[in-house]
Amino acid sequence: MNKPFVFKEFTIKQDQCAMKIGTDSVLLGAITSLSKKPYSILDIGAGTGVLALMLAQRSDAEIIDALEIDADAYEQCVDNFEQSPWGDRLFCYHASIKEFAEEIEDTYDLIVCNPPFYSEDYKTNDASRDLARFQDAMPFEHLIQAVTTLLNQDGKFSVIIPFKEKEAFIHLAEKVNLNPEKITKIRGHKASEFKRVVIEFSYKKTAHTTSELTIEHDRHEYTNEYISLTKDFYLKM
Repeated sequence: MNKPFVFKEFTIKQDQCAMKIGTDSVLLGAITSLSKKPYSILDIGAGTGVLALMLAQRSDAEIIDALEIDADAYEQCVDNFEQSPWGDRLFCYHASIKEFAEEIEDTYDLIVCNPPFYSEDYKTNDASRDLARFQDAMPFEHLIQAVTTLLNQDGKFSVIIPFKEKEAFIHLAEKVNLNPEKITKIRGHKASEFKRVVIEFSYKKTAHTTSELTIEHDRHEYTNEYISLTKDFYLKM
C-alpha cells in the first residue's frame, strides 16, 4: 500500500499518509460538476492531494488550494503537487479547517471535501489512521460552518459521505441555507445497499436531481457508468 499510485496524468506518493488512495476520493473528483468553470477551488482535508490533482486535470481553475492538518500528509501533499503537471496552480496549507476559515479572506467558487467518517466499526490500533478517518477530527458541523465562511454566494460545495449520514448532513447544511442540488447514490454492486453518497450544495433553492451509480457487476468487472467516469484517471480503465 506504500507504493506510489500511478494515474494516467499524475502519480501519488502515499507512504506518509494514514489514508491511502481510495475509491471515495476518486468518485468525488470525477462526479463533482465543473459546469460553472470555477476559477478557484478548495479541497478540505487533502490527504495525498488526489482530489485537488483530479480537479486540476479536469478544469482550468487558476487557483486550487488544499488544506491538511496532519504534518506528514501535508508534506506529502506538497510533494505530490510539485511533481504534477499543474504545480503552478496547486497550493497546500498546513492548518485546521477552523484556523483556515478564521484567517483567510478569500472565498472559493468550488469547495470539495472527502471528510473523515466516524463509525464505531472503524476504530483501529493506528492512531494516525484513526485521526484521518474519524469525524471527531472534523465534525460535520465544523465543516459546514467553515464552508459558509469560505464559499462564494454563487459557489458550489461537493462532499462524499456514508449514505446513512445523508439526511442528517443535508439537515445541518439546510440550517445555514446550503441546499442540495445534485445527489448521487453509490453502491458496490446491484445487489448491495447504497454505501456512499455525493451531494452537491449551493445557496440556491431549487429542486435537486437524484441519480444512482453502481461500481461493479462482479468482482473487478466494472459497470460502463463507472468506467466512463474514471477512464481519464485509472491506467487500466
